[in-house]
Amino acid sequence: MIKAILFDFDGVILESMDIKTKAFADLFSDYPEYVEQIVKLHIDNGGMSRFEKFKIIYKSIIKKPLSPAEMELLNKKFSEYVYQSVLDCPFVAGSYELLNKYHKEYLFFVVSGTPQEEMISIVKERKLSGFFVNIYGSPEDKTTLVAKVLRDYKLRPEEVLFIGDAINDYEGATNNGVEFIGRVRDKNINPFIKLKIKRIIKNLFGLEQYLKEISNGEKI
Repeated sequence: MIKAILFDFDGVILESMDIKTKAFADLFSDYPEYVEQIVKLHIDNGGMSRFEKFKIIYKSIIKKPLSPAEMELLNKKFSEYVYQSVLDCPFVAGSYELLNKYHKEYLFFVVSGTPQEEMISIVKERKLSGFFVNIYGSPEDKTTLVAKVLRDYKLRPEEVLFIGDAINDYEGATNNGVEFIGRVRDKNINPFIKLKIKRIIKNLFGLEQYLKEISNGEKI
């Protein structure tokens, strides 16, 4: 029986992935020769924390040292670029309806690559706090965060679903024995195409249909 559902946030609750993509391009606009490569890194590693992406960008693309002070400045600038836009962007179709309808039936958690305090603030500003039992964010990776949810709330892996839109989300779920459902927008290439995932959904109405099926005892 499913007791808890973990949601990645960008691209699962809010249609905010394009905002983050633009922010990476803007943040590294002083390196025009590398912007395309940096944006690809970001897109290919959805679900990875921005801190890890910054480290990879500096080590493998720009090939410059990255000090703790510079890391903090990058994080601050990135937050300034995206924060208000995330507050203004639309919900993924069906996400608000699902949260509102089922939050008393299941334990809902956010498990995001966004820094935790920033994620808590965004959830509060979007008036979603009442839907979630807890908010988990970076700098820890998805595998560690999912394990924390299981441990903190004494949940068995078979009692949990993870809804995500990136390979990092899939890895965080499967590394903990948790079932994963992938969300893929119509215009996006399916990053899970080579993986054996039970269900891919275009929006959160698809997740509601899945929940109805399993509540009716259907074998998925």
